[in-house]
Amino acid sequence: MKKLALKIDVDTWRGTREGVPRLMEALKRHDAGATFLFSLGPDHTGRAIKRVFRPGFLSKVSRTSVVEHYGIRTLLYGTVLPGPDIGRREAALLRGVRDAGFEVGIHCWDHIKWQDYVTGKDAAWTRAEMHKAARRFREIFGEEARTHGAAGWQINDAALAYQQELGMRYASDGRGSHPFQPLDAAGRPLGVPQLPTTLPTLDELIGLDGLSNDNVHEHLLKLTEAETATGHVYTLHAELEGMRLMEVFDRLLDGWKRQGYQLVSCVDLFDSQDLANLPSGRVVMGEIPGRSGTLALQA
Repeated sequence: MKKLALKIDVDTWRGTREGVPRLMEALKRHDAGATFLFSLGPDHTGRAIKRVFRPGFLSKVSRTSVVEHYGIRTLLYGTVLPGPDIGRREAALLRGVRDAGFEVGIHCWDHIKWQDYVTGKDAAWTRAEMHKAARRFREIFGEEARTHGAAGWQINDAALAYQQELGMRYASDGRGSHPFQPLDAAGRPLGVPQLPTTLPTLDELIGLDGLSNDNVHEHLLKLTEAETATGHVYTLHAELEGMRLMEVFDRLLDGWKRQGYQLVSCVDLFDSQDLANLPSGRVVMGEIPGRSGTLALQA
């Protein structure tokens, strides 16, 4: 059966406590698996205001209703209001996700800090941030994390290498078309295999080319009509599909099931691959339509 993996990025405290339970209920209703990737440290969403100077950021904000989706209070965390410690406050909820049968992994320690700075930082800074997230994951779940999905699809070679040291099986840190083994600049294997996101996200599509909340699911379903040998990975957000875009997500799940997809976790899709013969390639930074700035891409 052809497979489509659901990768859920949980960026904020509000997304954790409100979006995650709603997504769990929706997934159970559709008999779907998924991978939840958690932000485990402080919610400093308000510090994203610095991105206002990034090309394309204001246009994205205006068409995706950031205030509506995230809420005023969340947009003040880390500036006017102290950033709540997500992992400490919501440890029981996070364990409940795992206990309900969903795969869980690391998104980041501090989402804004990682997304805004990791590509320009050295190995020591990178390892320190990842170590904090790995330690908190172990405190919450009593076991090591086996997967990682970089916040904002921002990554560097030091992070890719450290994932292997942390004992992870695979990661989903960037965008691409099929699973692959990353290489360093010298062409040597780097870190663990990557299972990249293969489909655009709702916030990249809504507001462009006539796409709206009412019809964006039709566009995505057209992209998945043709079967691929290695399946698809769709990234959703607890703050979007788990809240005001839940109806869109329901329509997508219905449509994918009609297309014959088994909706699974990332590890289920990963385990279905020919792991002994994965292609290899570099992870590079580049741009994609609908998203401001650069992000990790499969070369």
